[in-house]
Amino acid sequence: MNNGDIAWMLVSTALVLLMTPALGFFYGGMVRSKNALNTMMMSFVALGPVAVAWALLGYSLAFAPGTPVLGSLTYAGLRGVGLSAQGTIPHLLFMAFQGTFAIVTAALISGAVVERMRFGAYMAFIVLWMLGVYAPVAHWVWGGGFLATAGALDFAGGAVVHVNAAAGALVAALVIGPRKDYGRQAMLPHNVPFTLLGAGLLWFGWFGFNSGSALAASPVAALAFVNTMLAPAATLAMWAAIDLIRGGRVTAIGAATAIVVGLVVVTPAAGYIGPASALALGAIGAVPSYFALILRARTRLDDSLDVVAAHGVGGATGAILTGVFAEAAWSGGPNGLLGGNPGQVLIQIYSVLAVLAYSAAGTFAILKLVALLLPMRISGRVEGMGLDVTDHGEEAYTAGDGAILVSPNDPEPGRSRVAVPAFQEGSRS
Repeated sequence: MNNGDIAWMLVSTALVLLMTPALGFFYGGMVRSKNALNTMMMSFVALGPVAVAWALLGYSLAFAPGTPVLGSLTYAGLRGVGLSAQGTIPHLLFMAFQGTFAIVTAALISGAVVERMRFGAYMAFIVLWMLGVYAPVAHWVWGGGFLATAGALDFAGGAVVHVNAAAGALVAALVIGPRKDYGRQAMLPHNVPFTLLGAGLLWFGWFGFNSGSALAASPVAALAFVNTMLAPAATLAMWAAIDLIRGGRVTAIGAATAIVVGLVVVTPAAGYIGPASALALGAIGAVPSYFALILRARTRLDDSLDVVAAHGVGGATGAILTGVFAEAAWSGGPNGLLGGNPGQVLIQIYSVLAVLAYSAAGTFAILKLVALLLPMRISGRVEGMGLDVTDHGEEAYTAGDGAILVSPNDPEPGRSRVAVPAFQEGSRS
């Protein structure tokens, strides 16, 4: 084992774990204030049950030796996962690093169903989805499964993370249905600075996401690091230019979205392309996601926070373009189309379609299973009041100086009752 590699992977694991709270801020700022806490909790809660399920079963299904489609139960309960070497780092550390990917991927789906899905049903869904959809797909690509054998390139999760989560998000949005006011009233972001903060923290954490996927403090990690800096910069520049041409102004929500799209696009290619290609990839990747956002707004699909446009379209674009821009001179891997290997593009398309089809079918089956056990959709009355109080007994913002008092038996749970301090100073009332 190598101490430098161990140190880098410890840092990378912490950086990727930070991405889940960062996603909470990114998503939380874009919903209405009455659902801000609930939306953030949909990201934060993945840190608990998903991580436990990963340690008990998910890691084994993804990375234990098995068939071309699924790992065995060899590592169930982390049996045999200790301090022995996995490459140049401890096996236990490799498990933890991969676990942070499982956590944030499951949390991504929440962006399509916020403001209308019951929290208990959501918790059950993301655990089952991680075990039944994410873990098998991770095995296909990173655990020696059939997509790895086919030669699919996915450095840090274009198909495994982003296409996978977006397919699940699309199906979840369709099964649960739109919000009752969708298409009838504006649903504006309540806290744009939160979204900007989330985007910034996501970018910061993404250096561990992509560079850590080299699994060593190596030149490939440095390449992925630089590409993770350059591609989103190009996406942001292109996005801002399109905004200026179309509307004469650059929005903050658009800028935050552009950063995330750029990060998504470069994820599958980060360790396979040179910096010039990363700039091109980021600029090109802005276009399909930008116009996918516009198109979605004209449909009845209530993908609340545009998971499909940002992660699905962005992830698929990045995965396919990896087959165009991959350069053996940088990574030592196969060349892409520009290097005289057009077959790599077909392999990349195959991997995207395989993940898309399986994730959609698996998500649908899991949602139907959860619906048999738990109610998934909140009532229209609760939706009107907001989920912060009804699902959590708390509010993101309060109107008074005292504490919010919420009773499960409150006949008007949407009306917060404030305990006013006995002593008030001066003109405060």
